[in-house]
Amino acid sequence: MPTVLDRPHRLRRLATAATWLLVLSSTALSTSLATAQEAPPAPTEADNTNDPLEPINRGVFWFNELLDVVLLRPAAEIYREVVPDPAQTGVRNALRNLRSPLDLANQTLQGDWDGAGNVLKRFALNTTVGIGGLIDVAAQQGIPYEYESFDQTLAVWGVPEGPYLVLPLIGASSVRDAVGFGAEYLGDPVSLYASNNDLEWANYTRAGLTVLDTRAGYIDVIDDLRRNSFDYYAAMRSLYRQRRDGWIRDGAPDASRLPDIPDYEAADQ
Repeated sequence: MPTVLDRPHRLRRLATAATWLLVLSSTALSTSLATAQEAPPAPTEADNTNDPLEPINRGVFWFNELLDVVLLRPAAEIYREVVPDPAQTGVRNALRNLRSPLDLANQTLQGDWDGAGNVLKRFALNTTVGIGGLIDVAAQQGIPYEYESFDQTLAVWGVPEGPYLVLPLIGASSVRDAVGFGAEYLGDPVSLYASNNDLEWANYTRAGLTVLDTRAGYIDVIDDLRRNSFDYYAAMRSLYRQRRDGWIRDGAPDASRLPDIPDYEAADQ
């Protein structure tokens, strides 16, 4: 039976969960917006057929939009104006470095041994020579950062995407991606270490900086997308899927969407 003594522990777990919601919401935001530099594509038939909860999703989407307009965008604008660009770059590099255990685990689970080796090289270089990850020395040496997540791993394993979802705070997602988010919440070694050693402030700081850095990078792009999209919801849905598919294929083109090339040699025979 729960006692009064259990309350601080439960409060810490709730606070940690809230922290992770912020981290994951910024991850989903980055997923949705990373291709927003391009003109938003028109909604496709696949978009419509894989969004059976569209009325509910739209409601959650506009709730998230309200939260962004009232809270996230103003805070990100202040962050962008106050923090110098080199410092913002350092924050972004450090956050990526903290994610190394998750990137390594997912590269390994996907059987990408070259990618796993690159994660180890990046972590070693950036943690030491790069002053705890503030300077991306590895990228300067030809080892760029590659984001990997458990939802990508599930996709590589052949787990279906499932219906498109828009989750409160987290944003654009799918059934598969939501499971991946949950797995990373439960299994992030950095977050678990901080929680188990009374370092919750480190998780809060990481979450806050992740949200601010991600949102600050897309202020102008999102403003333009909001102004010029005929259907803002559908445009964001398409962008989310394009970026997620690109991550799963590690940037390789989607062979299913390439035009058929006639076999001229066979035709000449």
